[in-house]
Amino acid sequence: MADGIDDTSWVTDLETALVESCDFGTIRNICKCRTVPDHLRAEVWQICLNVQNKGDALSAFDGLYDLDEQGIIREDCRALVDKLGNEEEDKVSIVSDLESIVTFFSKSRNEKYSSENGWLEVIQPLLALKLTRAQIYNCFYSIVNKFIPRDCVKGGKPFHLFRLLLQYHDPELSSFLDTKRILPDLYCHSWFRSLFSAPCDLQVIQVMWDVYFQHGDQFLTFFMALVILVNARDQILTGELESKQSIAEMLASFPSGLEAEDIEDFCALAQYYASKTPQSFRRDYQSPLFGNNLIPGKEEDLQVSQALCLPVSVAELLQNNNLAGGDGVRYFVVDCRPADQYNNGHLSTAFHLDANLMLQNPKEFSTAVQALLAAKQQSISSGSAAGGEHLCFIGSGREEEDQYVHMVIANFLQKHYQYVSFAKGGYQSLHELLKDRLSEGLSSHNPKHCIVCNPDASHNSSDLENGEDFHRSGKEEENGESFFGKLTSTVKSKSAVMKQKLTDYIKNEHQTQERHVSNTDRVGKRYRNMANVFSIGDDDDGDDVGENSSDDDRKEVVNVEVWLKKPDIKYSCRCQEVIGNGYMFPSHLLVTDTHLYVLREIPNRKNMAHIQARRALGSVVKITSKRKHPDFVTFKYGSVDGDEIQVTDIDRFLLPQAAEATKIIKQQIIKVLDALDS
Repeated sequence: MADGIDDTSWVTDLETALVESCDFGTIRNICKCRTVPDHLRAEVWQICLNVQNKGDALSAFDGLYDLDEQGIIREDCRALVDKLGNEEEDKVSIVSDLESIVTFFSKSRNEKYSSENGWLEVIQPLLALKLTRAQIYNCFYSIVNKFIPRDCVKGGKPFHLFRLLLQYHDPELSSFLDTKRILPDLYCHSWFRSLFSAPCDLQVIQVMWDVYFQHGDQFLTFFMALVILVNARDQILTGELESKQSIAEMLASFPSGLEAEDIEDFCALAQYYASKTPQSFRRDYQSPLFGNNLIPGKEEDLQVSQALCLPVSVAELLQNNNLAGGDGVRYFVVDCRPADQYNNGHLSTAFHLDANLMLQNPKEFSTAVQALLAAKQQSISSGSAAGGEHLCFIGSGREEEDQYVHMVIANFLQKHYQYVSFAKGGYQSLHELLKDRLSEGLSSHNPKHCIVCNPDASHNSSDLENGEDFHRSGKEEENGESFFGKLTSTVKSKSAVMKQKLTDYIKNEHQTQERHVSNTDRVGKRYRNMANVFSIGDDDDGDDVGENSSDDDRKEVVNVEVWLKKPDIKYSCRCQEVIGNGYMFPSHLLVTDTHLYVLREIPNRKNMAHIQARRALGSVVKITSKRKHPDFVTFKYGSVDGDEIQVTDIDRFLLPQAAEATKIIKQQIIKVLDALDS
């Protein structure tokens, strides 16, 4: 764990800050999403939940225990106290306090209590903090109000949204569960209602809530649930259980396997998935899931329950694709409108795939899809503004026409393509967003025939030949706008082998071949008989480690270009440094004969960077990667004493060329070890 590292000065800083009545921002800056010491947890949680020094809300309780379900409340409170194992003389007062808290909360919120609503499970970790009754109530109220999604009932909005997120990241697993009719409310109801306290033991929850409250991200619970499922996907897909109930029970039990030492890596992975997810859903669903329950979000409710795939706002679509070289989500836009609509206004980076082809000419549609995959890969490889791993389909925004677009999206989902989304509102919303700069934002915009500028414009796309639907006009080619059209012709001449490779790429079937460290591919003395760190698809690691954190103000500032030209640099690459809370920083990884350097770019200072880390290659004791994300690589540093490994620091990176980078680094490590042995 993080606080097991020699540097514990941050604990002293935290103690001092608490004495000085610090705020939430100070807590985050000091703790950096690390596990909080037991004796400081009560104060830290209250500050994170913004209830420090709050008054006694229970003073307004009328003292009447007269709810229809009062008998159930009292019995459940007694059962919880019996499970805690308190002294007999203390049990009566604890039961009384619990019943008062639950009863007053139910009355003040006008919510009926049930044994499955998770309230007592949320209260249980708070009892271990030795808080007063008023403090427990304030913390409980804040947790439920801020972090527990509303409508956690069968068929509720949180479960619809989670299914969309699972489908976005792992469509095969999502499809398998859909086929078995195992919806999320069957297995993750208690996860969401109790913020994982129901299936996990107390020590795990204390560490998890330490990190969770410091993050302050209301949606992080969805990505934690996502990590749990994806981590167990092989067990789910190849398991011998057949019945719906037995599979659901197995899924519901997965969080109970978490250990306290897993949590920091677990939360880092959750943050990683969050960073690789469109952010529009947060704005769309914040109000219906976490907002004032007096203001129903009817439009959002309808969208989340009926959405075919994850929606993306056109504003996010444009913003993300204008951020060249960003580490977030980048989209490959697929315009599925009829050819005549596309030819009278479209995004310059959009690939045209006429949805009508799917019914009119399935063979031509299949060829067009292969062209799409080839164009997508080439645009990524070339660093084009059109390039992106994430597929976003856009229609006209008119329901009757977009039915065909939905069929195309369903076709991609059925084939388990990852990262599939649709642009909310389609071309109409895009047009509205760009209304003040249509000539700049849209290519080939023709107000006379544009369906938004002229709603009465005739649409004869169904009469066009299939080949005309897919290719751009000769005039567009003369204007240099036929990049994707030319790619279409090129790909049609490719062999079936090439098409299969492109298909495999989209399905991520090649990823397991790019593992950097495996049971059969470990070199050097330091890589023998070692289990991998907790990761998706990897075995658990028992190392108690934390990440090295340091103050940038004390770091040496260097010119990146000068360093890259140094003669002793054997290898260098741009990367993203991932810290414990999941935040990523643009960085450079440099390798010399003896050292590994991490240069973190300084915002607003071109070509300047801090030397974030200077690691001796001989101190590397382990390199691990994620089976489902081979570009997410962890380096661990320390010393070896016989069969025991003492890990003192770790670095995590997203490496675009991870296989090449780790191969070179391992080769250099072997050279260093050989030199030391000689």
